[in-house]
Parts: sequence; C-alpha cells; structure tokens
Amino acid sequence: MGRNMVLRLLEQGIGVVAWNRSSGPLAEVVIAGATGAKSLKNLVKKLPAPRIIWLMLPAGEVTNEYIDKLLPLLSPGDLIVDGANSFYKDTLKRDQKITDTGVHFMDIGVSGGPAGARAGACLMIGGSDEDFKRIEPLAKAGAAPGAYQHLGPIGAGHLAKTVHNAIENGMMEALAEGLAVLKYSQFKYDFSKLLDLYNNRSVIESRLVGWAKEAFDEDAELSDTSSIIGSGGAGKERIKAEGDWTVELAKELGVDVPVMEDSMRIRSESPQVAENSANGFRNKVASALRGKFGQHAVKKD
Repeated sequence: MGRNMVLRLLEQGIGVVAWNRSSGPLAEVVIAGATGAKSLKNLVKKLPAPRIIWLMLPAGEVTNEYIDKLLPLLSPGDLIVDGANSFYKDTLKRDQKITDTGVHFMDIGVSGGPAGARAGACLMIGGSDEDFKRIEPLAKAGAAPGAYQHLGPIGAGHLAKTVHNAIENGMMEALAEGLAVLKYSQFKYDFSKLLDLYNNRSVIESRLVGWAKEAFDEDAELSDTSSIIGSGGAGKERIKAEGDWTVELAKELGVDVPVMEDSMRIRSESPQVAENSANGFRNKVASALRGKFGQHAVKKD
C-alpha cells in the first residue's frame, strides 16, 4: 500500500522522498519519480523542514519500532503521520510520547486496500486542526474524489477505520452466508451471473458484491481458495485485528454487537471447519473477498 500511495501522490504532482525496508518497491517508485533514500537518516536529511513523514507500516510493534528510530532524527515542528490500522488507544499512547518531543503526530485510517491506495483511497483523519491544514493537500491528492475527512482529534481517524473494518467483516460474513445457502439449495446458481444482478440497483449493491463476482469469474468453485479465513498479513494464523478491537470496545461501552462478534468467532473457528462442507464454502467466500480487496486470501496448500 505504501508503494501504491507514493505512485498515486507522484501522479498528483506531490514530490516524495521515499524509503522502504525492502528494495523492490523503493526502486519502482524511484523510476516513477520519487527521490530514494538509503536510510531513515538519509530520508530525514533529504526532506526540507518542517518535515511531513507518512508511515505506511503494519500496526503494532513495527510501527513503534520505526517511530522510536525516527524521533531522534526529527526536529520540533516536524510531523509524523501513522497510516497503519492501529488501535486508537495505542495511537493515544504514541501521541503522548511523540508530542513530548515537540514533534507533531496525526493518524490516518486508509481504506481501499492496495488498489485503493493506487487509484485513490478513502482517508479517515485524526489530529489537530492546525496539522490537518498542513496535510490536507496530501490527503486530497492521495484520496479518491471527496474521499477524505478530518474526523476529530488524534485517534479519531484510527477508531473510525477500526469500526469500518468490523462493519466490513459483518458485511462479508452476511454475503458469504447467503451464497452458501444458495449453493446448497435445490437450485444450481451461476454465482457470477447472480452477483452481477445483485450489483445492478439492488439494495445490497456494493463493492463487496462486485469483488465476489470477480472471485467467481476467476474460479467458479473457489477451489483454489482455502476455507481458513486469515487475518491481516500472510499465513494462516489469525492475529488480533480491528474486528476484535471493536468487539472489545463495544463491551466496554455497553453496546451489543452480535454481527461483528459472530463474524470474528467464525473467522477464529475457520481452521476447524471441513474444507468441503457447507460452512467450508461459506468461509471460502469470505476468504476470497479478503483476497480481492486486501490481498489477504489464504490459498490452499
């Protein structure tokens, strides 16, 4: 997503100094017009002050690690933007650590997956009014038309994205369940044809329905997709993610969220479900959907 976001910004006329942990994506964006940096120190040196540094890293320890590496290199007035799917309580802790040094901090939840980052993402932004004015030209350039909003102080963007992903999980699960019912009914449906119909002026018309159609166009039986519904990143292990955080926060707030809770339970239990069962097919649909928008599908061994 970071590579695609850089390519998007370059096309919109934004100058970018880029560094990446692996060399391949960095070489690609340099060919496209970015200025390459050899290290974080070199990155900071090449940026004019006051600097804006946009991190596109996985949430968790790796984000903490690189913030800790950056802070000694930065000056008061510089701005770090966290574009990860971070939990907002972690964002609030980072804000305290960062702003104590005089460096500014913002959070941006980025929706749309790698393809959205390339063609224009949906950006959910948290931070001060002053800092939002600084980064608004970047947000406008990186977002699809009309697809960015300043939602409130630090943490507001990441919480909005966390809940967005939990809603997304519930919607994917409902679609997967419905198609499984149809699959095992007395009728033989062409799912590509049906989903195309669903996506033409029906109430459930959506990008998810469109992505489901694409998955069935490519593999009518989803035979190459595992029934294990993974989490963010590679591999079959399900790690705690936005849906879990939303369910936990909902319990703290006294809000019942059965749809979100069940979607996360089903994901956790998916490794125990028989591949060729009705529920296995249901899980394959959800897995294929995750592959379509986020490239997270688990392929069969």
